[in-house]
Amino acid sequence: MPELGDPDLRSPRHYLRWLIGRQSSTLFLGVVWGCLWMASMGLTPFAIGRAIDAMAQKDTDRLLVWTGVIVGLALVTTAGSVLRHRCDTIGRLKANYLTFRLVAAQAARLGATLPKRISAGEVVAVGTADITRIGALPGALARGIGSAVTVVLVAVVLLSTSVTLGLLVLIGVPVLLAGTGPLLSPLHKRIGSYRDLQGDLTNRAGDIVSGLRVLRGIGGEAAFGERYRKDSQRLREAGVHVAKVESVLPAAEVLLPGIFVVAVVWIGARLAVGGGLSAGELVAAYGYAAFLMLPMRTATSAVQSFVGADVAARRVVRVLALEPDAGSGEARADLPEAPGLYDADSGLRVRPGLMTAIAASTPEEGAEIAERLGRYAPGQVTVGDVLLDSLPLEQVRELVMVTRNDDTLFSGVLAEDLGGRSDEVRNQALHDANAEDIVGALPEGLDTVVTEGGSSFSGGQQQRLRLARALAARPPVLVLVDPTSAVDAHTESVIAERLRTSRAELTTVVVSNSPLLLDRADEVAFVEDGKVVVTGTHRELATGASPYAAVVMREET
Repeated sequence: MPELGDPDLRSPRHYLRWLIGRQSSTLFLGVVWGCLWMASMGLTPFAIGRAIDAMAQKDTDRLLVWTGVIVGLALVTTAGSVLRHRCDTIGRLKANYLTFRLVAAQAARLGATLPKRISAGEVVAVGTADITRIGALPGALARGIGSAVTVVLVAVVLLSTSVTLGLLVLIGVPVLLAGTGPLLSPLHKRIGSYRDLQGDLTNRAGDIVSGLRVLRGIGGEAAFGERYRKDSQRLREAGVHVAKVESVLPAAEVLLPGIFVVAVVWIGARLAVGGGLSAGELVAAYGYAAFLMLPMRTATSAVQSFVGADVAARRVVRVLALEPDAGSGEARADLPEAPGLYDADSGLRVRPGLMTAIAASTPEEGAEIAERLGRYAPGQVTVGDVLLDSLPLEQVRELVMVTRNDDTLFSGVLAEDLGGRSDEVRNQALHDANAEDIVGALPEGLDTVVTEGGSSFSGGQQQRLRLARALAARPPVLVLVDPTSAVDAHTESVIAERLRTSRAELTTVVVSNSPLLLDRADEVAFVEDGKVVVTGTHRELATGASPYAAVVMREET
Protein backbone atom coordinates (compact mmCIF):
# COMPACT_ATOMS: atom_id res chain seq x y z
CA MET A 1 0.00 0.00 0.00
CA PRO A 2 1.27 3.53 -0.76
CA GLU A 3 1.98 6.06 1.99
CA LEU A 4 -0.79 8.54 2.65
CA GLY A 5 0.91 11.64 1.27
CA ASP A 6 -0.79 15.03 0.94
CA PRO A 7 -3.99 14.82 -1.12
CA ASP A 8 -4.96 17.66 -3.44
CA LEU A 9 -8.15 19.04 -1.88
CA ARG A 10 -8.76 22.02 -4.17
CA SER A 11 -11.74 20.23 -5.72
CA PRO A 12 -13.19 16.71 -6.06
CA ARG A 13 -11.62 16.29 -9.49
CA HIS A 14 -8.21 17.43 -8.22
CA TYR A 15 -8.50 14.80 -5.50
CA LEU A 16 -9.40 12.10 -8.03
CA ARG A 17 -6.45 13.10 -10.23
CA TRP A 18 -4.15 12.94 -7.20
CA LEU A 19 -5.57 9.52 -6.28
CA ILE A 20 -5.03 8.18 -9.80
CA GLY A 21 -1.52 9.61 -9.83
CA ARG A 22 -0.70 7.69 -6.64
CA GLN A 23 -1.11 4.43 -8.56
CA SER A 24 0.15 5.46 -11.99
CA SER A 25 2.09 2.20 -12.47
CA THR A 26 -1.01 0.10 -11.76
CA LEU A 27 -3.06 2.28 -14.09
CA PHE A 28 -0.41 2.01 -16.83
CA LEU A 29 -0.40 -1.77 -16.62
CA GLY A 30 -4.20 -1.79 -16.57
CA VAL A 31 -4.26 0.29 -19.76
CA VAL A 32 -1.67 -1.98 -21.42
CA TRP A 33 -3.54 -5.17 -20.55
CA GLY A 34 -6.88 -3.55 -21.39
CA CYS A 35 -5.61 -2.50 -24.82
CA LEU A 36 -4.14 -5.95 -25.39
CA TRP A 37 -7.39 -7.59 -24.34
CA MET A 38 -9.62 -5.46 -26.54
CA ALA A 39 -7.21 -5.19 -29.44
CA SER A 40 -6.88 -8.97 -29.69
CA MET A 41 -10.68 -9.25 -29.80
CA GLY A 42 -10.88 -6.40 -32.30
CA LEU A 43 -8.41 -8.09 -34.66
CA THR A 44 -10.19 -11.44 -34.53
CA PRO A 45 -12.77 -10.46 -37.23
CA PHE A 46 -9.86 -9.43 -39.48
CA ALA A 47 -8.27 -12.88 -39.06
CA ILE A 48 -11.63 -14.62 -39.59
CA GLY A 49 -12.19 -12.64 -42.77
CA ARG A 50 -8.79 -13.65 -44.12
CA ALA A 51 -9.47 -17.28 -43.25
CA ILE A 52 -12.80 -17.15 -45.11
CA ASP A 53 -11.08 -15.68 -48.17
CA ALA A 54 -8.49 -18.47 -48.01
CA MET A 55 -11.30 -21.04 -47.91
CA ALA A 56 -13.01 -19.40 -50.87
CA GLN A 57 -9.76 -19.56 -52.79
CA LYS A 58 -9.07 -23.12 -51.54
CA ASP A 59 -5.68 -22.00 -50.22
CA THR A 60 -5.02 -24.56 -47.48
CA ASP A 61 -1.71 -23.09 -46.34
CA ARG A 62 -3.16 -19.60 -45.83
CA LEU A 63 -6.18 -21.14 -44.09
CA LEU A 64 -3.93 -22.95 -41.62
CA VAL A 65 -1.92 -19.78 -41.00
CA TRP A 66 -4.98 -17.65 -40.29
CA THR A 67 -6.52 -20.42 -38.17
CA GLY A 68 -3.37 -20.35 -36.05
CA VAL A 69 -3.63 -16.56 -35.83
CA ILE A 70 -7.23 -16.85 -34.59
CA VAL A 71 -6.16 -19.36 -31.90
CA GLY A 72 -3.28 -17.09 -30.90
CA LEU A 73 -5.58 -14.07 -30.63
CA ALA A 74 -7.94 -16.13 -28.44
CA LEU A 75 -5.06 -16.99 -26.11
CA VAL A 76 -3.92 -13.36 -25.97
CA THR A 77 -7.51 -12.27 -25.25
CA THR A 78 -7.72 -14.73 -22.36
CA ALA A 79 -4.40 -13.67 -20.87
CA GLY A 80 -5.18 -9.98 -21.33
CA SER A 81 -8.56 -10.41 -19.64
CA VAL A 82 -7.01 -12.09 -16.58
CA LEU A 83 -4.22 -9.54 -16.22
CA ARG A 84 -6.57 -6.60 -16.84
CA HIS A 85 -8.96 -7.86 -14.17
CA ARG A 86 -6.07 -8.27 -11.75
CA CYS A 87 -4.97 -4.67 -12.32
CA ASP A 88 -8.58 -3.53 -11.94
CA THR A 89 -8.81 -5.28 -8.57
CA ILE A 90 -5.48 -3.89 -7.36
CA GLY A 91 -6.46 -0.38 -8.47
CA ARG A 92 -9.83 -0.61 -6.76
CA LEU A 93 -8.33 -1.83 -3.49
CA LYS A 94 -5.60 0.81 -3.53
CA ALA A 95 -8.12 3.60 -4.13
CA ASN A 96 -10.49 2.18 -1.50
CA TYR A 97 -7.92 1.72 1.23
CA LEU A 98 -5.98 4.89 0.55
CA THR A 99 -9.17 6.95 0.79
CA PHE A 100 -10.28 4.99 3.85
CA ARG A 101 -6.93 5.55 5.57
CA LEU A 102 -7.03 9.26 4.76
CA VAL A 103 -10.53 9.58 6.24
CA ALA A 104 -9.58 7.52 9.31
CA ALA A 105 -6.41 9.57 9.87
CA GLN A 106 -8.41 12.77 9.48
CA ALA A 107 -10.98 11.56 12.00
CA ALA A 108 -8.20 10.83 14.49
CA ARG A 109 -6.62 14.24 13.83
CA LEU A 110 -9.89 16.13 14.27
CA GLY A 111 -10.86 14.25 17.42
CA ALA A 112 -13.70 16.03 19.19
CA THR A 113 -13.98 18.55 16.35
CA LEU A 114 -15.37 15.96 13.93
CA PRO A 115 -18.84 15.41 15.48
CA LYS A 116 -19.26 19.18 15.74
CA ARG A 117 -18.76 19.65 11.99
CA ILE A 118 -20.29 16.55 10.41
CA SER A 119 -22.76 13.90 11.48
CA ALA A 120 -21.81 10.33 12.32
CA GLY A 121 -24.10 9.08 9.55
CA GLU A 122 -22.22 11.19 7.00
CA VAL A 123 -18.89 9.73 8.12
CA VAL A 124 -20.30 6.18 7.88
CA ALA A 125 -21.63 6.87 4.38
CA VAL A 126 -18.24 8.27 3.32
CA GLY A 127 -16.55 5.13 4.60
CA THR A 128 -18.91 2.78 2.78
CA ALA A 129 -20.80 3.95 -0.32
CA ASP A 130 -18.47 6.80 -1.29
CA ILE A 131 -15.28 4.76 -1.01
CA THR A 132 -16.86 2.04 -3.16
CA ARG A 133 -17.68 4.54 -5.91
CA ILE A 134 -14.19 6.04 -5.81
CA GLY A 135 -12.60 2.58 -5.92
CA ALA A 136 -14.39 1.81 -9.19
CA LEU A 137 -12.74 4.74 -10.99
CA PRO A 138 -9.17 3.43 -11.72
CA GLY A 139 -10.43 0.27 -13.44
CA ALA A 140 -13.09 2.18 -15.36
CA LEU A 141 -10.48 4.71 -16.51
CA ALA A 142 -8.10 1.97 -17.70
CA ARG A 143 -10.91 0.21 -19.59
CA GLY A 144 -12.07 3.52 -21.08
CA ILE A 145 -8.59 4.29 -22.43
CA GLY A 146 -8.34 0.75 -23.78
CA SER A 147 -11.68 1.21 -25.51
CA ALA A 148 -10.58 4.43 -27.21
CA VAL A 149 -7.32 2.87 -28.42
CA THR A 150 -9.18 -0.17 -29.76
CA VAL A 151 -11.71 1.95 -31.66
CA VAL A 152 -8.85 3.79 -33.39
CA LEU A 153 -7.15 0.47 -34.19
CA VAL A 154 -10.32 -0.99 -35.72
CA ALA A 155 -10.86 2.20 -37.73
CA VAL A 156 -7.31 1.98 -39.13
CA VAL A 157 -7.85 -1.67 -40.14
CA LEU A 158 -11.17 -0.79 -41.76
CA LEU A 159 -9.59 2.14 -43.61
CA SER A 160 -7.16 -0.32 -45.20
CA THR A 161 -10.17 -2.30 -46.41
CA SER A 162 -12.69 0.47 -47.12
CA VAL A 163 -12.26 4.19 -46.65
CA THR A 164 -16.01 4.57 -46.27
CA LEU A 165 -16.28 2.04 -43.44
CA GLY A 166 -13.15 3.39 -41.73
CA LEU A 167 -14.47 6.96 -41.72
CA LEU A 168 -17.83 5.67 -40.49
CA VAL A 169 -16.10 4.21 -37.44
CA LEU A 170 -13.87 7.26 -36.80
CA ILE A 171 -16.79 9.69 -37.02
CA GLY A 172 -19.76 7.56 -35.99
CA VAL A 173 -18.46 6.17 -32.68
CA PRO A 174 -17.67 9.59 -31.10
CA VAL A 175 -21.00 10.97 -32.33
CA LEU A 176 -22.93 8.05 -30.83
CA LEU A 177 -21.10 8.35 -27.51
CA ALA A 178 -21.82 12.07 -27.44
CA GLY A 179 -25.50 11.15 -27.57
CA THR A 180 -25.26 10.03 -23.93
CA GLY A 181 -23.85 13.41 -22.84
CA PRO A 182 -27.21 15.07 -22.02
CA LEU A 183 -27.84 12.31 -19.46
CA LEU A 184 -24.73 13.01 -17.39
CA SER A 185 -25.74 16.31 -15.77
CA PRO A 186 -29.12 15.11 -14.42
CA LEU A 187 -27.45 11.85 -13.34
CA HIS A 188 -24.82 13.80 -11.39
CA LYS A 189 -27.47 15.91 -9.64
CA ARG A 190 -29.68 12.95 -8.78
CA ILE A 191 -26.81 10.89 -7.41
CA GLY A 192 -25.81 13.90 -5.28
CA SER A 193 -29.33 14.24 -3.87
CA TYR A 194 -29.51 10.50 -3.22
CA ARG A 195 -26.18 10.63 -1.42
CA ASP A 196 -27.37 13.49 0.82
CA LEU A 197 -30.48 11.57 1.83
CA GLN A 198 -28.44 8.42 2.39
CA GLY A 199 -26.18 10.23 4.86
CA ASP A 200 -29.16 11.72 6.70
CA LEU A 201 -30.88 8.34 6.98
CA THR A 202 -27.73 6.64 8.26
CA ASN A 203 -27.36 9.37 10.86
CA ARG A 204 -30.98 8.99 11.99
CA ALA A 205 -30.54 5.23 12.29
CA GLY A 206 -27.49 5.76 14.50
CA ASP A 207 -29.39 8.21 16.70
CA ILE A 208 -32.26 5.75 17.13
CA VAL A 209 -29.98 2.86 18.06
CA SER A 210 -27.86 4.89 20.49
CA GLY A 211 -30.93 6.39 22.19
CA LEU A 212 -33.21 3.35 22.05
CA ARG A 213 -33.37 2.96 25.83
CA VAL A 214 -34.38 6.61 26.28
CA LEU A 215 -36.90 6.44 23.44
CA ARG A 216 -38.58 3.44 25.01
CA GLY A 217 -38.59 5.14 28.38
CA ILE A 218 -40.45 8.21 27.12
CA GLY A 219 -42.62 6.31 24.64
CA GLY A 220 -40.97 7.89 21.61
CA GLU A 221 -39.92 4.69 19.89
CA ALA A 222 -42.93 4.60 17.56
CA ALA A 223 -42.60 8.29 16.60
CA PHE A 224 -38.93 7.95 15.68
CA GLY A 225 -39.66 4.70 13.86
CA GLU A 226 -42.27 6.50 11.78
CA ARG A 227 -39.81 9.29 10.97
CA TYR A 228 -37.27 6.71 9.90
CA ARG A 229 -39.81 5.03 7.63
CA LYS A 230 -40.69 8.37 6.01
CA ASP A 231 -37.02 9.19 5.46
CA SER A 232 -36.48 5.70 4.08
CA GLN A 233 -39.29 6.23 1.58
CA ARG A 234 -37.78 9.55 0.50
CA LEU A 235 -34.47 7.78 -0.05
CA ARG A 236 -36.23 5.07 -2.05
CA GLU A 237 -37.92 7.67 -4.22
CA ALA A 238 -34.57 9.41 -4.80
CA GLY A 239 -33.09 6.03 -5.73
CA VAL A 240 -35.89 5.51 -8.26
CA HIS A 241 -35.12 8.93 -9.77
CA VAL A 242 -31.45 7.94 -10.10
CA ALA A 243 -32.43 4.59 -11.61
CA LYS A 244 -34.62 6.28 -14.23
CA VAL A 245 -31.57 8.06 -15.65
CA GLU A 246 -29.16 5.18 -15.07
CA SER A 247 -31.51 2.77 -16.84
CA VAL A 248 -31.37 4.89 -19.99
CA LEU A 249 -27.61 4.39 -20.22
CA PRO A 250 -27.77 0.56 -20.56
CA ALA A 251 -30.56 1.03 -23.11
CA ALA A 252 -28.37 3.46 -25.01
CA GLU A 253 -25.49 0.96 -24.78
CA VAL A 254 -27.68 -1.47 -26.79
CA LEU A 255 -29.56 0.91 -29.07
CA LEU A 256 -26.71 3.12 -30.28
CA PRO A 257 -24.28 0.29 -31.13
CA GLY A 258 -27.21 -1.54 -32.74
CA ILE A 259 -27.79 1.41 -35.04
CA PHE A 260 -24.09 1.42 -35.79
CA VAL A 261 -24.06 -2.31 -36.64
CA VAL A 262 -26.98 -1.89 -39.03
CA ALA A 263 -25.25 1.03 -40.74
CA VAL A 264 -21.93 -0.81 -41.15
CA VAL A 265 -23.57 -4.01 -42.44
CA TRP A 266 -25.81 -2.10 -44.87
CA ILE A 267 -22.91 -0.09 -46.31
CA GLY A 268 -20.66 -3.18 -46.38
CA ALA A 269 -23.31 -5.23 -48.17
CA ARG A 270 -23.70 -2.54 -50.82
CA LEU A 271 -19.93 -2.46 -51.28
CA ALA A 272 -19.78 -6.26 -51.52
CA VAL A 273 -22.54 -6.33 -54.14
CA GLY A 274 -20.63 -3.76 -56.16
CA GLY A 275 -17.42 -5.76 -55.88
CA GLY A 276 -15.75 -3.38 -53.45
CA LEU A 277 -15.48 -6.03 -50.70
CA SER A 278 -14.83 -9.74 -50.75
CA ALA A 279 -17.00 -12.18 -48.82
CA GLY A 280 -14.36 -12.45 -46.11
CA GLU A 281 -14.05 -8.67 -45.83
CA LEU A 282 -17.83 -8.34 -45.50
CA VAL A 283 -17.87 -10.90 -42.67
CA ALA A 284 -14.96 -9.05 -41.05
CA ALA A 285 -16.82 -5.74 -41.34
CA TYR A 286 -19.82 -7.24 -39.57
CA GLY A 287 -17.48 -8.66 -36.92
CA TYR A 288 -15.92 -5.22 -36.39
CA ALA A 289 -19.31 -3.58 -36.02
CA ALA A 290 -20.52 -6.24 -33.57
CA PHE A 291 -17.27 -6.03 -31.62
CA LEU A 292 -17.44 -2.23 -31.34
CA MET A 293 -20.51 -2.64 -29.12
CA LEU A 294 -18.10 -3.73 -26.34
CA PRO A 295 -15.79 -0.68 -26.33
CA MET A 296 -18.79 1.63 -26.70
CA ARG A 297 -20.51 0.02 -23.70
CA THR A 298 -17.22 0.13 -21.79
CA ALA A 299 -16.75 3.83 -22.54
CA THR A 300 -20.31 4.62 -21.41
CA SER A 301 -19.78 2.63 -18.22
CA ALA A 302 -16.52 4.50 -17.58
CA VAL A 303 -18.30 7.84 -17.85
CA GLN A 304 -20.99 6.61 -15.46
CA SER A 305 -18.30 5.50 -12.97
CA PHE A 306 -16.66 8.91 -13.20
CA VAL A 307 -19.93 10.67 -12.38
CA GLY A 308 -20.41 8.50 -9.28
CA ALA A 309 -16.78 8.95 -8.21
CA ASP A 310 -17.03 12.73 -8.65
CA VAL A 311 -20.07 12.90 -6.35
CA ALA A 312 -18.34 10.65 -3.80
CA ALA A 313 -15.09 12.63 -3.96
CA ARG A 314 -17.01 15.81 -3.11
CA ARG A 315 -17.99 14.22 0.22
CA VAL A 316 -14.52 12.88 0.90
CA VAL A 317 -12.89 16.24 0.17
CA ARG A 318 -15.35 17.92 2.52
CA VAL A 319 -14.21 15.66 5.38
CA LEU A 320 -10.50 15.88 4.54
CA ALA A 321 -10.63 19.69 4.32
CA LEU A 322 -11.89 20.11 7.89
CA GLU A 323 -9.49 21.67 10.37
CA PRO A 324 -9.44 21.04 14.14
CA ASP A 325 -10.73 23.78 16.41
CA ALA A 326 -7.31 24.05 18.04
CA GLY A 327 -3.91 23.83 16.36
CA SER A 328 -0.92 21.77 17.47
CA GLY A 329 2.61 22.76 18.33
CA GLU A 330 5.74 20.73 17.67
CA ALA A 331 8.12 20.98 20.63
CA ARG A 332 7.33 19.10 23.85
CA ALA A 333 7.84 21.00 27.10
CA ASP A 334 9.06 19.84 30.53
CA LEU A 335 6.12 20.28 32.88
CA PRO A 336 5.60 19.45 36.56
CA GLU A 337 3.74 16.27 37.50
CA ALA A 338 0.68 18.22 38.68
CA PRO A 339 0.73 21.54 36.79
CA GLY A 340 -1.55 24.50 37.23
CA LEU A 341 -3.55 26.14 34.45
CA TYR A 342 -4.78 29.61 33.62
CA ASP A 343 -7.63 30.41 31.23
CA ALA A 344 -7.22 33.99 30.06
CA ASP A 345 -10.67 34.15 28.46
CA SER A 346 -12.49 33.58 31.75
CA GLY A 347 -9.80 34.53 34.24
CA LEU A 348 -9.89 31.07 35.83
CA ARG A 349 -6.73 30.03 37.62
CA VAL A 350 -6.38 26.34 38.51
CA ARG A 351 -3.81 25.83 41.26
CA PRO A 352 -1.52 22.78 40.91
CA GLY A 353 -2.24 19.67 42.96
CA LEU A 354 -5.61 20.93 44.21
CA MET A 355 -9.26 20.31 43.43
CA THR A 356 -10.86 23.36 41.82
CA ALA A 357 -14.60 23.55 41.20
CA ILE A 358 -16.31 25.74 38.60
CA ALA A 359 -19.85 26.84 39.39
CA ALA A 360 -21.53 28.74 36.55
CA SER A 361 -24.74 30.68 36.12
CA THR A 362 -25.48 28.48 33.07
CA PRO A 363 -24.20 24.95 32.32
CA GLU A 364 -22.88 26.06 28.93
CA GLU A 365 -20.41 28.52 30.48
CA GLY A 366 -18.70 25.88 32.59
CA ALA A 367 -18.61 23.42 29.68
CA GLU A 368 -16.98 26.02 27.42
CA ILE A 369 -14.18 26.55 29.93
CA ALA A 370 -13.66 22.77 30.18
CA GLU A 371 -13.37 22.59 26.38
CA ARG A 372 -10.66 25.26 26.40
CA LEU A 373 -8.76 23.63 29.26
CA GLY A 374 -8.60 20.39 27.24
CA ARG A 375 -7.81 22.28 24.03
CA TYR A 376 -10.94 21.02 22.33
CA ALA A 377 -11.83 24.64 21.57
CA PRO A 378 -9.57 27.60 20.78
CA GLY A 379 -8.51 29.77 23.67
CA GLN A 380 -5.62 31.34 25.58
CA VAL A 381 -4.81 28.67 28.17
CA THR A 382 -1.40 28.36 29.80
CA VAL A 383 -0.06 25.40 31.70
CA GLY A 384 2.65 26.60 34.02
CA ASP A 385 4.34 29.25 31.89
CA VAL A 386 3.69 27.47 28.58
CA LEU A 387 0.86 28.26 26.18
CA LEU A 388 -1.23 25.12 25.76
CA ASP A 389 -1.60 25.73 22.02
CA SER A 390 2.20 25.62 21.61
CA LEU A 391 2.39 22.00 22.83
CA PRO A 392 2.02 18.97 20.57
CA LEU A 393 -1.53 17.64 20.70
CA GLU A 394 -0.21 14.27 21.88
CA GLN A 395 1.36 15.88 24.95
CA VAL A 396 -1.82 17.84 25.67
CA ARG A 397 -3.87 14.64 25.63
CA GLU A 398 -1.37 13.00 27.99
CA LEU A 399 -1.52 16.02 30.28
CA VAL A 400 -5.22 16.94 30.39
CA MET A 401 -8.21 14.60 30.30
CA VAL A 402 -11.70 16.02 29.93
CA THR A 403 -14.57 13.69 30.85
CA ARG A 404 -18.10 14.58 29.76
CA ASN A 405 -21.44 12.85 30.05
CA ASP A 406 -21.63 12.24 26.31
CA ASP A 407 -18.38 10.26 26.27
CA THR A 408 -18.83 6.73 24.93
CA LEU A 409 -18.49 3.42 26.71
CA PHE A 410 -16.98 1.24 24.01
CA SER A 411 -18.23 -2.20 23.14
CA GLY A 412 -15.98 -5.02 24.31
CA VAL A 413 -14.69 -6.42 27.60
CA LEU A 414 -15.41 -4.01 30.45
CA ALA A 415 -11.93 -4.36 31.98
CA GLU A 416 -10.34 -3.24 28.70
CA ASP A 417 -12.73 -0.29 28.43
CA LEU A 418 -11.89 0.89 31.95
CA GLY A 419 -8.17 0.70 31.28
CA GLY A 420 -5.71 1.24 34.10
CA ARG A 421 -2.11 0.12 34.40
CA SER A 422 -3.01 -2.82 36.67
CA ASP A 423 -5.93 -4.62 38.30
CA GLU A 424 -5.15 -2.79 41.52
CA VAL A 425 -5.44 0.63 39.87
CA ARG A 426 -8.64 -0.37 38.08
CA ASN A 427 -10.26 -1.75 41.24
CA GLN A 428 -9.29 1.36 43.19
CA ALA A 429 -10.83 3.54 40.48
CA LEU A 430 -14.08 1.55 40.68
CA HIS A 431 -14.09 2.04 44.45
CA ASP A 432 -13.46 5.79 44.17
CA ALA A 433 -16.29 6.13 41.61
CA ASN A 434 -18.58 4.05 43.88
CA ALA A 435 -19.05 1.66 40.96
CA GLU A 436 -18.07 -1.62 42.62
CA ASP A 437 -21.70 -2.66 42.94
CA ILE A 438 -22.15 -2.35 39.16
CA VAL A 439 -19.35 -4.78 38.45
CA GLY A 440 -20.42 -7.08 41.28
CA ALA A 441 -23.89 -7.45 39.76
CA LEU A 442 -22.52 -8.51 36.36
CA PRO A 443 -22.48 -12.27 35.70
CA GLU A 444 -18.84 -12.24 34.55
CA GLY A 445 -17.65 -9.20 36.48
CA LEU A 446 -14.96 -7.21 34.66
CA ASP A 447 -14.88 -9.85 31.92
CA THR A 448 -18.44 -8.96 30.91
CA VAL A 449 -18.77 -7.83 27.28
CA VAL A 450 -20.27 -4.34 27.14
CA THR A 451 -22.77 -3.51 24.39
CA GLU A 452 -22.24 -0.52 22.11
CA GLY A 453 -22.43 2.72 24.08
CA GLY A 454 -23.01 0.81 27.33
CA SER A 455 -26.72 0.69 26.53
CA SER A 456 -27.23 -2.20 28.98
CA PHE A 457 -26.38 0.14 31.88
CA SER A 458 -28.60 2.86 33.31
CA GLY A 459 -27.63 6.52 32.98
CA GLY A 460 -26.24 6.66 36.52
CA GLN A 461 -24.26 3.44 36.03
CA GLN A 462 -22.77 4.73 32.79
CA GLN A 463 -21.75 7.95 34.53
CA ARG A 464 -19.98 6.11 37.35
CA LEU A 465 -18.18 3.80 34.91
CA ARG A 466 -17.00 6.80 32.88
CA LEU A 467 -15.70 8.39 36.08
CA ALA A 468 -13.91 5.14 37.03
CA ARG A 469 -12.27 5.04 33.60
CA ALA A 470 -11.05 8.62 34.02
CA LEU A 471 -9.69 7.96 37.51
CA ALA A 472 -7.92 4.79 36.36
CA ALA A 473 -6.05 6.81 33.73
CA ARG A 474 -4.60 9.08 36.45
CA PRO A 475 -3.88 12.06 34.19
CA PRO A 476 -1.91 14.97 35.69
CA VAL A 477 -4.93 17.23 35.07
CA LEU A 478 -8.47 15.80 35.15
CA VAL A 479 -11.43 17.94 34.12
CA LEU A 480 -14.83 16.49 35.05
CA VAL A 481 -18.00 18.01 33.62
CA ASP A 482 -21.07 17.29 35.80
CA PRO A 483 -19.69 13.89 36.89
CA THR A 484 -22.56 13.16 39.33
CA SER A 485 -25.59 14.67 37.62
CA ALA A 486 -27.26 11.25 37.09
CA VAL A 487 -26.77 9.73 40.56
CA ASP A 488 -28.69 10.11 43.83
CA ALA A 489 -27.57 12.35 46.68
CA HIS A 490 -26.10 9.54 48.81
CA THR A 491 -24.03 8.17 45.93
CA GLU A 492 -22.94 11.70 45.02
CA SER A 493 -21.77 12.35 48.58
CA VAL A 494 -19.67 9.17 48.58
CA ILE A 495 -18.15 10.01 45.20
CA ALA A 496 -17.33 13.57 46.28
CA GLU A 497 -15.45 12.39 49.35
CA ARG A 498 -13.55 9.64 47.56
CA LEU A 499 -12.76 11.85 44.58
CA ARG A 500 -10.86 14.28 46.75
CA THR A 501 -8.80 11.45 48.24
CA SER A 502 -8.23 9.72 44.91
CA ARG A 503 -6.89 12.85 43.25
CA ALA A 504 -4.71 13.99 46.14
CA GLU A 505 -1.60 15.87 44.90
CA LEU A 506 -2.98 15.81 41.34
CA THR A 507 -4.74 18.72 39.62
CA THR A 508 -8.50 18.29 39.33
CA VAL A 509 -11.19 20.58 37.89
CA VAL A 510 -14.86 19.81 38.52
CA VAL A 511 -17.55 21.69 36.58
CA SER A 512 -20.70 21.39 38.66
CA ASN A 513 -23.25 23.37 40.65
CA SER A 514 -23.78 20.52 43.10
CA PRO A 515 -23.25 21.68 46.72
CA LEU A 516 -21.95 18.24 47.67
CA LEU A 517 -19.10 18.45 45.16
CA LEU A 518 -18.48 22.16 45.68
CA ASP A 519 -18.11 21.64 49.42
CA ARG A 520 -15.26 19.14 48.89
CA ALA A 521 -13.29 21.41 46.54
CA ASP A 522 -10.20 23.28 47.73
CA GLU A 523 -11.35 26.32 45.79
CA VAL A 524 -14.53 27.31 43.96
CA ALA A 525 -14.67 29.78 41.07
CA PHE A 526 -18.05 31.27 40.24
CA VAL A 527 -18.49 32.13 36.55
CA GLU A 528 -21.04 34.59 35.23
CA ASP A 529 -21.23 35.83 31.63
CA GLY A 530 -18.17 33.75 30.85
CA LYS A 531 -15.95 35.43 33.47
CA VAL A 532 -14.81 34.41 36.93
CA VAL A 533 -16.44 36.95 39.25
CA VAL A 534 -15.46 35.53 42.63
CA THR A 535 -13.37 32.71 44.13
CA GLY A 536 -13.22 31.07 47.53
CA THR A 537 -14.43 28.01 49.36
CA HIS A 538 -18.00 26.85 48.99
CA ARG A 539 -18.92 27.86 52.52
CA GLU A 540 -17.40 31.31 52.10
CA LEU A 541 -19.26 31.97 48.85
CA ALA A 542 -22.58 30.47 49.95
CA THR A 543 -23.13 32.96 52.78
CA GLY A 544 -25.52 35.83 52.23
CA ALA A 545 -27.67 36.59 49.20
CA SER A 546 -24.90 36.37 46.61
CA PRO A 547 -25.48 35.30 42.98
CA TYR A 548 -23.39 32.19 43.76
CA ALA A 549 -25.66 31.24 46.62
CA ALA A 550 -28.74 31.73 44.42
CA VAL A 551 -27.37 29.41 41.71
CA VAL A 552 -26.18 26.73 44.13
CA MET A 553 -29.31 26.78 46.26
CA ARG A 554 -31.40 26.49 43.09
CA GLU A 555 -29.40 23.38 42.21
CA GLU A 556 -29.95 21.96 45.67
CA THR A 557 -33.71 22.41 45.52
